[in-house]
Amino acid sequence: MSSDIIISYDGTPNDDDALALGRQLGATGARLALAYVRHSREYDTGREQLAEHDATRRLEQGAAWLGKPDIARHVVFSASTGEGLAQLAEAEEASLVVFGSDYRTPPGSVEPGASAQHLLEGGPVAVALAPAGLRAHANGAISSVALFADETDAAAGETVDVLAAKLGAEKVATGERGADLLVVGSQMSAPDGRIALSGSARSFLGSVRSAVVVVPRGQPVEI
Repeated sequence: MSSDIIISYDGTPNDDDALALGRQLGATGARLALAYVRHSREYDTGREQLAEHDATRRLEQGAAWLGKPDIARHVVFSASTGEGLAQLAEAEEASLVVFGSDYRTPPGSVEPGASAQHLLEGGPVAVALAPAGLRAHANGAISSVALFADETDAAAGETVDVLAAKLGAEKVATGERGADLLVVGSQMSAPDGRIALSGSARSFLGSVRSAVVVVPRGQPVEI
């Protein structure tokens, strides 16, 4: 069975934030999956077995954190974590890839790391970003959703409608920074089905203190 939401997970504390956001988004009824990207195989058999064990252990740790022992788990091989996750999302027909913020991010803020940034620059799938420290509120819920006020296509607004309805959340005023989840759309000039952020949207990401979903042009999140 394919997955609707893929959570990028490597066992680090900030990726526990991604688990927390994935759990919250999973309240829509979406199918969740965990993914860990390895950049290459080891030539030595013994070292490869250790690397395989390490990848399996990390994903088991994520499944245990979520309390979902049967969650789908994927070990992906790619020189680029972002590209590997994009390919997995395409194969799984997933609507969303969830990331934690960069490890240096202050608590409560959102800062995409290198892998998330790769998908924010022309990626083919929506990206969710968890604020640093969200793991401390592991049992929290998304109770309000807002649209970032910018010139974007209709996909972002449609995503707000879908997520608010499925989460039982309130739709609040456009640009409302106090919302639990903010949806950001791509520029009208972006290629169809690809993410391209305006300068104001990028500045906005640097100042928010809520979870964020960034949507490709013309491709609303459907989970």
